[in-house]
Amino acid sequence: MELNKYIFPLRKWWWLLVASTLIATIFSTLSTLRQPKVYQARTTLMIGTTINNPNPSSNELFLGQQLAAAYADLANRDIVLNATKNALRVNQMPAYSARALPNTQLIEITVNDTDPARAQTVSNELAAQLILLSPISAQPEEQGRQEFIHERLNNLEAQIKDTEAAIEKLQEELANTVSAQQINDKQNQISSLQSKLSAMENNYGLLLANTQQGAVNTLTIIEFAELPSSPIGSMKGLTILLAAAVGFVLAACEAYLLEYLDDTLKTPDVVMRLFSAPIIGRIFVQADGINENQLYDPDNSNHTLTEPFRTLRTAIDFAEMDQPLKKILVTSPDVGDGKTSVAVNLALSIAQKDKRVFLLDGDLRKPRIHKLFNLPNNHGLADLAFARADFNWRSRINKVRELDILTAGNMPPDPAELLSSEKMNLFLSELEKVADVIIIDGPPLFVADAMILGSKVDGVLLVVRPAHTRRSLAKAAVEQIKLAGARVVGIVLNRIPLRGADYYAGKSYVYSSYFYGNESEGIEKNLDLEKLRKIISTYINKFTDFIKHLFEAVFKFSPK
Repeated sequence: MELNKYIFPLRKWWWLLVASTLIATIFSTLSTLRQPKVYQARTTLMIGTTINNPNPSSNELFLGQQLAAAYADLANRDIVLNATKNALRVNQMPAYSARALPNTQLIEITVNDTDPARAQTVSNELAAQLILLSPISAQPEEQGRQEFIHERLNNLEAQIKDTEAAIEKLQEELANTVSAQQINDKQNQISSLQSKLSAMENNYGLLLANTQQGAVNTLTIIEFAELPSSPIGSMKGLTILLAAAVGFVLAACEAYLLEYLDDTLKTPDVVMRLFSAPIIGRIFVQADGINENQLYDPDNSNHTLTEPFRTLRTAIDFAEMDQPLKKILVTSPDVGDGKTSVAVNLALSIAQKDKRVFLLDGDLRKPRIHKLFNLPNNHGLADLAFARADFNWRSRINKVRELDILTAGNMPPDPAELLSSEKMNLFLSELEKVADVIIIDGPPLFVADAMILGSKVDGVLLVVRPAHTRRSLAKAAVEQIKLAGARVVGIVLNRIPLRGADYYAGKSYVYSSYFYGNESEGIEKNLDLEKLRKIISTYINKFTDFIKHLFEAVFKFSPK
């Protein structure tokens, strides 16, 4: 029951969930299909030449990572953006991003554009403009300086190799020399060449430090952007799925919000707690009011109303053990709860026990009993009380199916005054002498007439329609009953729909399916299927028209 309490709003508002999910799916599909193809070009740069060093130090690696982050941030700023615009002579740039790859000295520049060639050109140009901002750039004067240094480095490399060869040759000759004078001369020559070699190596190191070789703060393109051949995946399926999920979640939240804002009584626990009275009857309906105005048939044990009203009649018999219930007022907190059908069928059920039952239409403002039995309403309760007709009420009683019925009669100008009059008391006293049970179909409790009738009867039977009776009126009805000093015999849950009966009636829904039998179940299924077919057909037609107009609007205003 607790789980069903949370699932029921989704079952009740299933069409809202389906409609919201479909609308979200359709619009997301149309949106994704109209999106242009996007191509992506990517250029990769590297900081320094640490990758070529077989034994890089941790300081070099850390510094390279810091420089990569700094250059990536610089590439995303206006200085590189404006320089690229000027170089390419364009006014607008496609979307791009530059980022340093984690824990590396690599920088990745990514450009997304609907034109693949433009994406490639912009990506490479951004990299070129970023290199120009590095300390060792491709400026003409810098290029000349680098060429001069490389020339000197090449000369020093040749001299160092010649000197090393000369030292090696002298060392070989020294090993074969015997004369002390020659040994001394060769050692002096070797020492002089080694000093010369050391000076050249120092000069070589100083020149090498001024070149890009071995420099940490340098930028090099290691992967130029290629021309994209296929668009990047936009994850259209995932986008549509997420849109459908969002639509479903929003509709579910709306369903729960509607249930929260719904000021009606739904569950038996809420009804009993509010009225402080037991539920002694449950009347189910197969479809939308299909048995709302049906009358109790004692000869048909499989009738949908037979067992519920037998149960209600038995519950009233048990209630009489504490105090006799000869006059019973059937009323309800709200309009449309079905109190008249309950009063009529209860009277028919009690009459089956060979009791003389009088059914009075006490709703003098909106009488309905005469309509159910197709009786005239020209003379009735109101006429007797005002003595516009003979007070011989026996002549005004209609005998229908072992039931004595007195209709409401002509509508009086002031029903409350009539019901509270001495003539009304006298009439009830006279009627009580000959009747076993008097069932009065009264007005709703928010009418003053109901309070007056409640003070004149032995017990009040409240009719509550789940998901229809408003909580505010129910609370007011409780106060009215207390003011009238009436005794509440019990509560009847009326017109409980079989769909969702487990939620509205608790565990008693099992009882409804048991006594209704397979025949009524088949009727209900046929009615539900027919109703469902009509609903689906209507929504399909509306949905088709909507999609047609939507596509016309989309393609009418879509860019060429």
